[in-house]
Amino acid sequence: MAHTERRDAPGLPDFSLLKRLARDQLIFLLEQLPGKKDLFIDADLMSPLDRIANVTILKQHEVDKLYKVELKPIVSSSDQLCFLIRPRIQTVKWISDLVNSDKVAGRFRRYKIIFTPQKFYACETVLEEQGVYGDVTTDEWNFYILPLDDDILSLELPEFFRDNFLVMLIWMLHKIFSMYSCYQEGMSHESSEMVYESWRELMEEGEQRTRQPEFAKVFLIDRDVDFVTPLCSQVVYEGLVDDIFRIKCGSVEFGPNVTSSDKSIKVMLNSQDKVFDEIRNEHFSNVFGFLSQKAKNLQTAYDKRRGMDIQQMKAFVADELKGLKQEHRLLSLHIGASESMMKKKTKQDFQELLKTEHSLLEGFEICECITHIEEHINRQVSMIDSLRLLCLLSITENGILSKDYKSLKAQYLQSYGIEHLLTFANLRQLGLLEEQQAGETLTVMESKVGKLVTDKTVGKLTDAFSSLAKKSNFRALSKRLALVPKSGEEYDLRVPRDMAYVFSGAYIPLSCKLIEQVMERDGWTGLEEVARMLNGQEFAVTARNKTDAQRIVLVMFLGGCTYSEISNVFCVFINTYSVKQMEYMVNIKLSI
Repeated sequence: MAHTERRDAPGLPDFSLLKRLARDQLIFLLEQLPGKKDLFIDADLMSPLDRIANVTILKQHEVDKLYKVELKPIVSSSDQLCFLIRPRIQTVKWISDLVNSDKVAGRFRRYKIIFTPQKFYACETVLEEQGVYGDVTTDEWNFYILPLDDDILSLELPEFFRDNFLVMLIWMLHKIFSMYSCYQEGMSHESSEMVYESWRELMEEGEQRTRQPEFAKVFLIDRDVDFVTPLCSQVVYEGLVDDIFRIKCGSVEFGPNVTSSDKSIKVMLNSQDKVFDEIRNEHFSNVFGFLSQKAKNLQTAYDKRRGMDIQQMKAFVADELKGLKQEHRLLSLHIGASESMMKKKTKQDFQELLKTEHSLLEGFEICECITHIEEHINRQVSMIDSLRLLCLLSITENGILSKDYKSLKAQYLQSYGIEHLLTFANLRQLGLLEEQQAGETLTVMESKVGKLVTDKTVGKLTDAFSSLAKKSNFRALSKRLALVPKSGEEYDLRVPRDMAYVFSGAYIPLSCKLIEQVMERDGWTGLEEVARMLNGQEFAVTARNKTDAQRIVLVMFLGGCTYSEISNVFCVFINTYSVKQMEYMVNIKLSI
């Protein structure tokens, strides 16, 4: 199931332009403070900055030393200080304290603050209140989009939902449209509809472009359309790497347990890594077989040098040896990472977790699932996994029965701390973890049934009746779109028949299924009922005179997406569509 690019796939837009624009703007801002200067960088900006302008480039533009913002006294001796920060009030107060400390010490320095992706009025107000507004120059680096790979873009905004996110999205879309142009077709749902309408107004006010669009379709999908997918455990290789090692800004740091040395190694995870590119979308059960075959092929390539004459050996060293050594290094790292993941993901706890998730998705054995969740909480296996299971139970059952909700909540607070009362309140406000109120008719029916059957049977019937007490949109959507494959059938993960392979054959991500249906139907005809169940509405602008060059599709998730969804978008679509139907998928991942 490894990703192989189709011969007739259209060429992707050159997203490196976005990097160059961001780099040029940053250099321009730095040069406004001429001479040598020390640069202080917010911790969560260091990785994105390294992808845009590395240390060598910064040094070329008179950045003397680099420091991480740590909100403590500094040791810099430079007469010019530049701060590259997120617009956070706490950080601005820290800078104000530094300026005031220099004033008290009688030291004169020049200070420049570069806010990214934009500066807020509240931050400037703090500078004014602290009496340093006239001592500091401020500017903003409009860094909205970071290309992580040839076909993956990311906002990399850790405070995405809290910091003026709709405005950032609108300007980001406007920048992409102004550079690449596109037709629009997608699904709107609350936030995405607001973004779409604002974007359209901005385009109408701006310059009209006549060139052929590079994107045939644009899908805008709110994360709250499909909360089930991010709540399920990932089992594709890239997803597992993220779960265990944490992929940050397209790179991962492998520790000594992977490198088999006393050092950690930072590795870029993109299509330039040929080993990773072939296994990133694979179900984890297939990865070891592929890596084993790759090792044999590599050994065969090395063995070619035997029996070579001097000229052949010289050509081998010049043309192949360096590439083989690089591939061997990466292969060793991915084998080490796979072994480390295997130790954690083959444990009994993980297998039970997957079993519970699959049962919740299918709607079977809910009582047993609740029992497992209770055991998971009481053993304190994982605080996050316990919350994921609770939220998955709530969404798939359209709320948790009142008696179960109160019991599970009490056990969770006892195990992990009373401070998580706020966590439950926040999850309830988001609609992720809700208490279901049983109706009066249901109560009467349960009491009658209880007199006729045993307690064990009553429990199962109660589960069945409770699902009727309030309509579950997940169940209706699951049935309408066939999101859960029929149980009892053999599912071959090596040759999967549908997108459910990313969850071991248990579930097809709703977001990807929607895209598939729209593309198969070439529109929203027949999906009106689905849109109503999602409390959204579809919008579409028909493209005229479509050509082969207009087959690239932009999929934009508002609120983050999982690597399982990326695997579906890039891998399964390419394998399921015929040559004439296939449209290359470009994904924008909005990080939270």
